[in-house]
Amino acid sequence: MKDDLVVATREGLYCAAGDFHIDPWRPVARAVITHAHADHARRGHGAYLATAVSAGVLRARLGDITQQGLRYGEAVDVGGVRVSLHPAGHVLGSAQVRLEHRGRVWVVSGDYFASGHANDVNATCEPFEPQRCDCFVTESTFGLPVYRWRPQREVLAEVNAWWQANAAAGRASLLLAYSFGKAQRLLAGVDPAIGPIAVHGAVAPLNEAYRAAGVALPATLSVDALPRADLARALVIAPPAAQGSAWARRLGDFSDAFASGWMQLRGTRRRQGLDRGFVLSDHADWPGLQRAIAATGASRVIVTHGYEAVMVRWLREQGLDAGSFATEYGQEEELPAAAPPTDATPERMVDASPAPSDDQLPPGRPTS
Repeated sequence: MKDDLVVATREGLYCAAGDFHIDPWRPVARAVITHAHADHARRGHGAYLATAVSAGVLRARLGDITQQGLRYGEAVDVGGVRVSLHPAGHVLGSAQVRLEHRGRVWVVSGDYFASGHANDVNATCEPFEPQRCDCFVTESTFGLPVYRWRPQREVLAEVNAWWQANAAAGRASLLLAYSFGKAQRLLAGVDPAIGPIAVHGAVAPLNEAYRAAGVALPATLSVDALPRADLARALVIAPPAAQGSAWARRLGDFSDAFASGWMQLRGTRRRQGLDRGFVLSDHADWPGLQRAIAATGASRVIVTHGYEAVMVRWLREQGLDAGSFATEYGQEEELPAAAPPTDATPERMVDASPAPSDDQLPPGRPTS
């Protein structure tokens, strides 16, 4: 639409008024970054603007980059556009980008965690703060009515019970989770009194970034540092790529599980050959998306990635001006071994029950 504050281009989402991009997927001169997951923060940009708290993770992942860090709520002028970053509740340093120009306010969400449960927040980062705006550019990773998260305290209690049972039986508990964000959220929520905790080498440096930012995490060791007797009662957190690897076989007798929003789908758990699946996501569920969008007061909503068609249709039914941007988001650096099934259409899901079988589900983009 003519005079839109943000448009989709070959390089990514572009603000022409300020001459910068937001989470671009091809190299640009100036990039505003919502968070450090690989599908949103890529190498090759001339200059990066992101939250100050995410600086350590961005450098660890992207190398020596030219970056400017902002406090949450701090505003700067970028080419005549007032830009500020506000908590998204997704991972450490994640932010929504608020743009103000000539009386118009747009907010680009990036990825965010806004639960359908009013007080359910990700304890390892600043909680999502809705921003009033004219236009809200939102993700929709889990934008189907089937995705309704249980309170995370219940899920974490199940993780602890699974670990406790394995420890009592003398076998290790291998918990697969994305190394940046999900692993730390699990660490902050499990009970270290059950036994020792070990992490994969891909998780350890990110734990240190969280600790440096003031996030309390229990002490962790490498697998090699644990005596065999301790390993047999340990919780071991590793990225999904560790499943079936030679590294995992070093654990001896173990039970494995995967923590992800996709674990809501029974067929996904079966296809991955896991002992357990824990439904825990760092993205908004269907009620969370509805709550977040309504809280912005936006009359116009643009959906970037996920189940765009379903979300756009629902938004239009609510009387909003809704559309979508084609983007390259939604493929984080570590994917489940099996994506959600592809033998149904989004239309079949609009009235789905909260606990479907896998033959009811449309294509998805596996993320966290």
